[in-house]
Amino acid sequence: MRSYFAPAILVLLTLASASAIGQASGSTVRARDLGVPFDGAPGPLNAITDVAGVEVGTTTLIRGEGALKVGEGPVRTGVTVIAPRGTKNSDPVYAGWFSLNGNGEMTGTTWVEESGFLEGPVAITNTHSVGTVRDSVIAWGLKHGTLHHDWSLPVVAETWDGWLNDISGFHVKAEDVFAALESAKGGPVPEGNTGGGTGMVCYGFKGGTGTASRVLSKGEGGYMVGVLVQCNCGRRPQLTIAGVPVGKEIPGGVPYAGLAPFALPPGSEIRGDVGSIIIVVATDAPLLPHQLKRIARRAALGVARTGSISGNGSGDIFLAFSTANPHADADPGPNTVQTVSNERISPLFAATVEATEEAIVNAMVGAKTMTGIDGHTVIALPHQQLQQVLKKYNR
Repeated sequence: MRSYFAPAILVLLTLASASAIGQASGSTVRARDLGVPFDGAPGPLNAITDVAGVEVGTTTLIRGEGALKVGEGPVRTGVTVIAPRGTKNSDPVYAGWFSLNGNGEMTGTTWVEESGFLEGPVAITNTHSVGTVRDSVIAWGLKHGTLHHDWSLPVVAETWDGWLNDISGFHVKAEDVFAALESAKGGPVPEGNTGGGTGMVCYGFKGGTGTASRVLSKGEGGYMVGVLVQCNCGRRPQLTIAGVPVGKEIPGGVPYAGLAPFALPPGSEIRGDVGSIIIVVATDAPLLPHQLKRIARRAALGVARTGSISGNGSGDIFLAFSTANPHADADPGPNTVQTVSNERISPLFAATVEATEEAIVNAMVGAKTMTGIDGHTVIALPHQQLQQVLKKYNR
């Protein structure tokens, strides 16, 4: 994501005052707990880790408060890693990627496109920490002997957290990436103000990390689809939840509203999205790389369900991988692989759209109000008001 306003100058927060400044989310409340109606059947955890073998790890950095002092803080950032077969299994997975709007970064995708494989974990962080995280993923692989070749082109993606975080202070370090990788596990995934999503803003509410899953019926193959998002996209009036114009019904407390660029006429391009969203889709369905690119494209429809138009300033980049077909890249080959027929792939498309929509809403429901640099505050999506608005529209 790229910002149109002046580069943020950032400040430091202390964990001791985390309750006031927006702590890492500890809440277990999710969108379904509030009665938000979604299509489709979720997996047992309703998380990307419902896809067997997938592990997620996070490092969350929250410290300091007050005026921005570049290099000191406040700090509201982190890193999230997704390991397709777990951090101890370096077997590549088939993958495909798609850029809905390319005002952002996801490294390593030229090799994903060329080879059809994802080799190692996916990491997500803030815009200015991509290089550090990329180098650290390589260093961790060298240390643990998990590199697939003598070289490595890790997939690292970003969204911009400079409204709350000292983004130009480069606070994500190698040890933070190592900690995320070493903590990666299956099971429930923390949402909201956590990992790379710590300082993110979504539709003018506190955003961050969210996840959801869908399981297909036995007749459709019984496959699992899991999604993890780092959402930092959209404008408040766009926010739509379960078909309801929630953003228009809850208009107050919008970040950036007092800044000059956002006082421009309604038709001005600069009033469009200036955030981003990174989406990772996992499935155990046996799909080939070109089919996974089709899956990645469908994540865009899940984003659209929540209201985003993927504006010029938004970096909306999606990656999909399949944990099926182990050892598909074994040397010297030839290797036998399986694949779902294109005639049977549409239920996987639907599952991707549904899980993406829910993961975005889960990120906002799981997030808490956060104050960062220069006293900038981003309010959490108010749960009770959300329920009232849904009721108003008979949802």
